[in-house]
Amino acid sequence: MGKPLMEDAFAHHVWATLRLVDACLAFSPQQLETTVPGTYGSILDTLRHCIGSDAWDLFVASGDRATIIHQDDMDLSELRAAMESHGPAWSRLLAQNLDPDVVLTEVDEDDGYTRTIAMGIQLAGALQHGTDHRSQICTTLTALGVEPPTIDILEFGMQVGRVVEITPAS
Repeated sequence: MGKPLMEDAFAHHVWATLRLVDACLAFSPQQLETTVPGTYGSILDTLRHCIGSDAWDLFVASGDRATIIHQDDMDLSELRAAMESHGPAWSRLLAQNLDPDVVLTEVDEDDGYTRTIAMGIQLAGALQHGTDHRSQICTTLTALGVEPPTIDILEFGMQVGRVVEITPAS
């Protein structure tokens, strides 16, 4: 049997986030605090939120409390290490032949907020949330005059040998 159906999607999700973190590692603190109207917040705050939420989504889907991070004070290197660890964790979860209809219960231990959510929606939400915030960070990089890294799925597919493009001879 091959890899799970959603393996490529989650591998791209982790890869694209890591590429953005890597693009920001050399930025000054002032650059990391750049905000653009219509985005979540500063580059650093958005990366913290994006990676922290991914850790939470992974916890909700897997039940593994070890994935939870306290992102509010993490620097880019710490955030990168956390996101890098999500790749194998998502792979392990996806390898379990998940039932998209199983209902998960999420409880916020700080305020008692509770939500039930189908596994399929939880997984789709993790991907959508990451894509949305990566786009916002790319917008902010562009506003800084920095060319964002290429993070689209086809670039990922070519890098990992899952997409081959053939240009016809002229």
